[in-house]
Amino acid sequence: MERQNVTLSLPKALLKKAKTIAVQQDKSLSELLRESIEEKVQETSGFRKARERQIRVLKCGFDLGTGGKLAITRKELHERR
Repeated sequence: MERQNVTLSLPKALLKKAKTIAVQQDKSLSELLRESIEEKVQETSGFRKARERQIRVLKCGFDLGTGGKLAITRKELHERR
């Protein structure tokens, strides 16, 4: 995978905390940031894919095994006994 360096400006306090987390996880700061960005990208694309899949299901409808015909009328269904 081809890589490109970027310049990033962060508040000093945030940078210090990020470095501490990277050390605790035995990672470089660069690796920690790359993994965090990858997670965000995957979350976003995963959400979009799931949403599109569910929209397709809703457009097609569900097969309830009735063949489009109900064995009971609405009136019968709501009758009080």
